[in-house]
Amino acid sequence: MNWRALSASRMTTLYPVHRLHGVVLLALLVFTLLLGMGNSLHSRMLWIGEQTWPDYYLLNPWATEPTCSVDRDVEAAVQQRMQAYKPDPDALFSSPPDAQALRESFRRNLALCEKKHAMFATNQEQITPALTLFKVVEQGIADWLLDNIDLTKYLFLGLFALAAMIAAFDADHIALRLPRNRSEWTLSQAVQLLVNGLMAYSLSTYAGQLGDSRSSDALRDLQYAWTGVFGLFVAINAYRLTVVPERIRPGKLSPSSFLSIPLYCKMGLIAMAYFYFVDGYSSGLAIYFGQMSNLASMFINIGLYVLVGMVLKQTRLPGLLLNVIQPFRLPAPALASLMIFATAFPTAFTGASGIFILAVGGVIYDELRKSGAGRQLSLATTAMSGSMGVVLNPCLLIVVVAALNKEVTTDELYGWGFWIFMMSASLFTLVVCKTQGNWKPRPQPGAFAEAARRLTPLMPYALVAALAIGLIWFLLGLTFNEYSAPLILPLVMLALVFLDAGKGSREPGQSRTAAFCSRSVAAASDSAVHIGALLALIGFSVCLGGILERSDVVHAIFPEGLSNPWIIMLVIVVMLTFIGMIMDPFGAVILVSATIAQAAINLGIVPLHFWLVCLVAFELGYLSPPVALNHLLTRQVVGETEVLAAERTGSFWHRYERLLLPLVVMGSTLLIVAFVPMFFYA
Repeated sequence: MNWRALSASRMTTLYPVHRLHGVVLLALLVFTLLLGMGNSLHSRMLWIGEQTWPDYYLLNPWATEPTCSVDRDVEAAVQQRMQAYKPDPDALFSSPPDAQALRESFRRNLALCEKKHAMFATNQEQITPALTLFKVVEQGIADWLLDNIDLTKYLFLGLFALAAMIAAFDADHIALRLPRNRSEWTLSQAVQLLVNGLMAYSLSTYAGQLGDSRSSDALRDLQYAWTGVFGLFVAINAYRLTVVPERIRPGKLSPSSFLSIPLYCKMGLIAMAYFYFVDGYSSGLAIYFGQMSNLASMFINIGLYVLVGMVLKQTRLPGLLLNVIQPFRLPAPALASLMIFATAFPTAFTGASGIFILAVGGVIYDELRKSGAGRQLSLATTAMSGSMGVVLNPCLLIVVVAALNKEVTTDELYGWGFWIFMMSASLFTLVVCKTQGNWKPRPQPGAFAEAARRLTPLMPYALVAALAIGLIWFLLGLTFNEYSAPLILPLVMLALVFLDAGKGSREPGQSRTAAFCSRSVAAASDSAVHIGALLALIGFSVCLGGILERSDVVHAIFPEGLSNPWIIMLVIVVMLTFIGMIMDPFGAVILVSATIAQAAINLGIVPLHFWLVCLVAFELGYLSPPVALNHLLTRQVVGETEVLAAERTGSFWHRYERLLLPLVVMGSTLLIVAFVPMFFYA
């Protein structure tokens, strides 16, 4: 957790070391983008080659002339073979070759030879220096992609190592609260050192157990690389354990001090206790954590979405969009409702992983406070703005669900997800207007004309975004969809940052290029902290999920004799909500896919229905204690002081509205989504 509120947009890094790791991470992410677009680039080059040179696939600048002869006398060859025949005295059935069969074979070979020479002649006629150069580049890209198929795993390892290292140095791993004194600081760092050390031990043990084979060698090298990464984390924790920041004051431990331990450590300790003492399987942690390497592309996409959110923060877009609605003078309930509807779609574009809160949560909170909204309503709306897009296109979580479960498709999930979002957003509007009152707008005279005028500054951004997407399609043939969004969006956002770095928004004497580079590096620097914290949480969520997978808990919850579909759905709702409360959504999807999903489907739950319930349950989990990840991120952007001040006055509802409002809205949505469809097929 950051030690400062991150409400200000376009925040720049303060220290040279932050700029350095920002540059390194940005270079790593850009290289990852190029690697991800490599297949599209090669496919586009093949298309261009075929359009420019007919039969491009058959043309070969390095072809050699066929060695066969087209002047061969077929009859002479047949006679020569016939004369060369000698009976084998040891063979029981020995007869001379069939002259007609030989003749037919030689004719076919001659025809094939003539065809080869004709193709070679045609090939030589079309070979030009331009074709040769194009072929060299195209074949070079193809060979490089083939030779680096496993490079994605090591890129992910490097991304995780750099980002988690920065999070460890800055003490930014996600916890329920920050250490408030030196004793709590020592406790937090000591537990991190223990968890990272045990993980390094598990990884090295697993590497030592691998057999001797070519595939095992590659896996062993990867395990040793991960061991080195966690060994580095141990060294960082040891350093931070002895070098305590000056801002941390002396103090003693209290019962609440355990809240300062990062969530990934708590998950790691639970998983380690099970694997070490119950299963007696010291390599369990390494095996389950290794699932992240198997899905490296997906987790790299999470990093790219984080970069998108942080780059968005470096532009004036959030402020410009909010300026458009200011002339309507929306009261707090109406503005909060509009925020929920308006922020869901950009939330989907950032993967619905809470990154949207980190990017523009401070702006949303400030605008709501200016409109007269209380702290509790402002905090609740800010927290919900980070998850309402989980069911909308092109949210990465749905792509992961469809990739791991062939019973459902992204089109089905996105199609029904849109109507689920409309229902939940409408329920939010109903509850807020009912509890807050005073929801009618009081627009200023000429509000629509003023809003239209304020739309003008947004037009260049829309044009640049459309131009960037069109240029990527023209050059790479890559259309914008849920699969290509993680690759295209970072480039689009960087283009918008370059546009935003105009004369009116940069430092005096600073060039556009310098402003662009500074903001891009600052965005990458901010991304490093959040990528490290999120990936660590996801990795140990997967390890925690291993307990459910190995302990037969699912079979106990879903016995073979259970046949009542209503009870089955009730159990599913409770389990999925509980999992969403304690685990990161991406780790939870991996766990549910491996354990609960098939059991529920075998008991008669429709796969599409199950996964829609799962997504809504996870959305409720983001907003539910004890973890409530979105509330933690909201506290990070608005500051802990604001959150504490919001709980001091008012009725029970108004004191805890930031928790109760999301629970009421998403809880009602979950019950409707879970049980209403049962009337039609149960």
